[in-house]
Amino acid sequence: MKISYNWVKQFIQLDWNAEKTGELLTDLGLEVEGIEKYESVKGGLEGIVVGHVLTCVQHPNADRLKITTVDLGSGEPVQIVCGAPNVAAGQKVPVATVGTTLYDAEGNGFKIKKGKIRGEESLGMICAEDELGLGESHDGILVLDDELVPGTLASEVFSIENDTVFEIGLTPNRADAMSHHGVARDLKAGLSQQDIKLEFITPSTSSFRVDNRTLKMDVEVEDKTLAPRYCGVTISGIQVKTSPEWLQHRLKAIGLTPKNNVVDVTNYVLHELGQPLHAFDANYISGNKIVVKTLEAGTKFITLDEVERELHEDDLMICDAEKPLCIAGVFGGLKSGVTEETTNIFLESAYFNPISVRKTAKRHGLNTDASFRFERGIDPNITEYALKRAALLIQELAGGEITSDLTDSYPVKIEDFQVRVSFENVAKLIGEELPKETIKNILSSLEIKINSVTDGGLGLTIPAYRVDVQREADVIEEILRVYGYNNIKFDEKWHTSISDTSRYEDYKLQDVVGAQLVSQGFYEIMTNSLTTASYVELSEQLKAEHNVTMLNPLSNDLSVMRQSLLFSGLEAISHNINRRQSDLKFFEFGKTYHAYSEENREEDKHLSVLITGNTTAETWRPNNAVSSDFFYAKGIVTAILERLGLNSLKVSPIKNDLFTEGLMLSLGKTKLVEFGIVKRKVLKSFDIKQEVIYADFNWDNVIEVAKNRKIKFKEIPKFPKVRRDFALLIDEATTFAEIDTIAKQSERNLLKEVSLFDVYQGDNLPKGKKSYAVSFTLQDEHKTLTDKQIDKIMNKLQQSFEKQLGAELR
Repeated sequence: MKISYNWVKQFIQLDWNAEKTGELLTDLGLEVEGIEKYESVKGGLEGIVVGHVLTCVQHPNADRLKITTVDLGSGEPVQIVCGAPNVAAGQKVPVATVGTTLYDAEGNGFKIKKGKIRGEESLGMICAEDELGLGESHDGILVLDDELVPGTLASEVFSIENDTVFEIGLTPNRADAMSHHGVARDLKAGLSQQDIKLEFITPSTSSFRVDNRTLKMDVEVEDKTLAPRYCGVTISGIQVKTSPEWLQHRLKAIGLTPKNNVVDVTNYVLHELGQPLHAFDANYISGNKIVVKTLEAGTKFITLDEVERELHEDDLMICDAEKPLCIAGVFGGLKSGVTEETTNIFLESAYFNPISVRKTAKRHGLNTDASFRFERGIDPNITEYALKRAALLIQELAGGEITSDLTDSYPVKIEDFQVRVSFENVAKLIGEELPKETIKNILSSLEIKINSVTDGGLGLTIPAYRVDVQREADVIEEILRVYGYNNIKFDEKWHTSISDTSRYEDYKLQDVVGAQLVSQGFYEIMTNSLTTASYVELSEQLKAEHNVTMLNPLSNDLSVMRQSLLFSGLEAISHNINRRQSDLKFFEFGKTYHAYSEENREEDKHLSVLITGNTTAETWRPNNAVSSDFFYAKGIVTAILERLGLNSLKVSPIKNDLFTEGLMLSLGKTKLVEFGIVKRKVLKSFDIKQEVIYADFNWDNVIEVAKNRKIKFKEIPKFPKVRRDFALLIDEATTFAEIDTIAKQSERNLLKEVSLFDVYQGDNLPKGKKSYAVSFTLQDEHKTLTDKQIDKIMNKLQQSFEKQLGAELR
């Protein structure tokens, strides 16, 4: 939200610099995210003065140039060469003196220097209006009023605006601060705590009066729940034209584009007081009647952006006797607005139900300045005042007369909030006992009325515009933010307690595994639990009927809760690949959601691991990059489970429509993880052209089995290991797993490890055969092995391979 400092100063006469004011606003909870300068004329006409052209003669070396002498009011006249056709002696003109920087239409600056033009000295530049940024004309130099005194600063002659604009990161609860009036009110409260008492100046509407009653507009509010308050008045005989410069400057400073005097006034009052307004062309209102109601579902309505929208049965509409004119609190209709031909208007000011406006805006994908305020809750008691304020401004800028009584439909007054605050609770929550007078002064400065005072606390009335202050804790927060968080003293000692928790708590194991993955070059990601409903179509394992759907989705892409972490992970991979980051290792702890029936809804926690690209960074060494593959992923997955003490796992292949190759690791009947290479048809949906390996840990199951594992340990053997190798000629169908199993069955005591370190298939081997180079590690934990023992074991292994596999030693 942009806030103009000059505009704020219309409410409180503050002479602080912008940086100091920004610090106070941030301390008050209105965080200033940036401060920028606004200049209606770039450069602020600095260095431009009024000059008096004393002489003007033809340039001797150029037909289109003139040599002038100009009095700048500071001593001797200066010579300036000018190419404008309308320059003449006796004129008062704007002159850019030497050293002045001028700016072109794109904002690029160029400095005026001493120089010679076609051999004649020139000490400045006589300017056209486009060269000063005051207009677009370049037909000739700008001729000023003859009464002006040479040397007068141009910034004093022209109406220019120099302002400071605060960019405030407004939190959703601070609906009361969505205007310059609200920000100034907060500033006044903050300043009062620094013993700076300022008068709060609000625009007067005492001059509002009905001129005649020639354009009566009947107002009927059918749905008083959705429109608790509705005000309106007609203004006739207006002239729609360009707004004056002061109003344009106010709007431009906060990033708005001026349109015409009537629309600009409604925008001005919106940002001044926080009350949205709408001006209808009264000649377009059929039957001189306004009806506030809902319409049948499916009713077609064309909005100001020329888009035809289909209305919902709960959308509140502003209608006339025949047709809808406007989506209440959100967006106007195509022909309901003010044009250059408009002469009579109906001006609306209302308080609409925040929930209704929020749902309507979300349904139609609209986010306007009006809906932004209505859906957060505006001040219901400022409605009439804002209407009068706008009506008077329109009369001032567009002429016309008030031609109807002010209609105010407000059948049930929205009451202020009653809250009781205990001094003891104030001290308890703040952590410091504040003086009671300080508390009362802060509350009074926030326009919170103190109804009763006792030794124990206060009885308060909270203004209705403070929709975020309805509980005692809310009031205490208000006291603290105005008193100042920085003013609360720190204790000299800390009090804490040690909790007795299991080492197998979810968050502890999550930290252990997360640290292990990070140490292996992985990055943790956190993706949205909301996703698009169409992702379930990528896998037969996922069913659309199991989606947990949102009742009021923000968009179609965020309409359901995810059934798998895979697709949100692939979104992250696609996002990075599109930004030339193709070597990726991600992990995420998250939940999946399934609705198997109305009564049976499940929420499961998972650990997702995704790997793609190379496992190591590219260096100067040739062929150094190692591509990630299925076996690299298997090592990562196994290491995670082993870190949690989960060994002796059952490994079984899986086949589904997500993986081209996949394995499942389980412990008994408990499935722990599935991983594999993601199928290309799935990757294609995310525009991913490189291989991705995905592992899905059922984290709930992992935690459960990890809790039941007992830690076993034994001494490190003192005696050395021995390694022997076999080169086995075996059938192509024989797997390493078979060799491993046979070896460990043949020698259960001394054989510690079996590894495959080379595979050969090709020339010099019989057809249907392959060669496996296998290593065997032997160790006796109690003594050193002898050659005789080793040979005996190796002979036994050789015989077992020959007998059971038909293997031969090469």
